[in-house]
Amino acid sequence: MSEIRKIGVIGAGQMGSGIAHVCAASGFEVILLDVTDEALKKGLGVIDKNLGRQVAKGKLSEEDKAGTLSRIKTTTQYADFGDSDLVIEAATEDEQIKRKIFTLLCPVLKPEAHIASNTSSISITRLGAATDRPGKFMGMHFMNPVPVMQLVELIRGIATSEETFSLVRDMVLKLKKQPVSAEDFPAFIVNRILLPMINEAVYTLYEGVGSVEAIDTALKLGANHPMGPLELGDFIGLDTCLSIMQVLYDGLADSKYRPCPLLVKYVEAGWLGRKTGRGFYDYAGEKPVPTR
Repeated sequence: MSEIRKIGVIGAGQMGSGIAHVCAASGFEVILLDVTDEALKKGLGVIDKNLGRQVAKGKLSEEDKAGTLSRIKTTTQYADFGDSDLVIEAATEDEQIKRKIFTLLCPVLKPEAHIASNTSSISITRLGAATDRPGKFMGMHFMNPVPVMQLVELIRGIATSEETFSLVRDMVLKLKKQPVSAEDFPAFIVNRILLPMINEAVYTLYEGVGSVEAIDTALKLGANHPMGPLELGDFIGLDTCLSIMQVLYDGLADSKYRPCPLLVKYVEAGWLGRKTGRGFYDYAGEKPVPTR
C-alpha cells in the first residue's frame, strides 16, 4: 500500500469524534463506528459544533465545514470497514474491550489494511498480538482535544513493520500534526510524565498539604501551567487517569506509580470529572466549584 485514503474510526466519543474530525478536514474519507445510533449522533453533533467554532473564528469557510461533514459516514456495523486502508481504534481505555473490538474487526478487513490503537498507556505489542496482523498494527496516540492539540505519539510494537510506521507517519503529517516516536513502554512519553504529576497532586490534596484551589493555583502561577493538575484530571476523566496509573504501577512495578487512594475513591463514587459533572470540581453552576 503506497498511501492511506480511507480511514475507519472506532468510537464516537471525545477522542474518536476528534480523530474523525481532523481526518475528514484533511480530505480523508472517514467511516465512524459506535455501538448505537445515539452515540453516533452525539459524536457528529460535537464535530459540527467544533467546526462551527472554527468558522466563527475565520479559520474555516462554510464550504469547508460542509465538505468535512460530507466525508464522514457513520455505522454500527464492522462490515462497513471492508474497504478501509487504516482503522483507528479509539474506544475506552480497557484492554479487554479493545481485544473484543479487534476480534470483530479483523475478519472484515482487506489483507493489506492497517490497524492503529489510540490507547494512551496499554502495550502495543500485546494489543497487536491480539490481531491477525501484528506487523500492520501500531499505536497512534492523539492528544485531547484532537482538533486543537498538535502532537501524535507513534508507537511501534515489537512486530510493527517499518512500512506500517512510515505509512502512518506520512498520514499524520497530512493531518498537519507533529508525530513523535515513542517506545512501547507503559504510558509512552506524555502520560508517563503527566499522569504521575496529576496523581501526586491528588496525594497533595489527600494529605492536606493544600486545597483543590490552592494546588491548581500554585501550579498555574508557580509553574506557568495553563490548567492546574486537578482541573486537568477532571478534563481527562478521573477514570482514565486511574486506568493509566494502574497500567504504570502494574507494568513498571514501582511504588512511585501507586494510584492515590483518593483518586480511587472518586472513581468508585462515579465522580469522573467534567463528563459526569463532578470530580475535583462541581460543574453544575456557571463556575466550577471545588468539591474538597
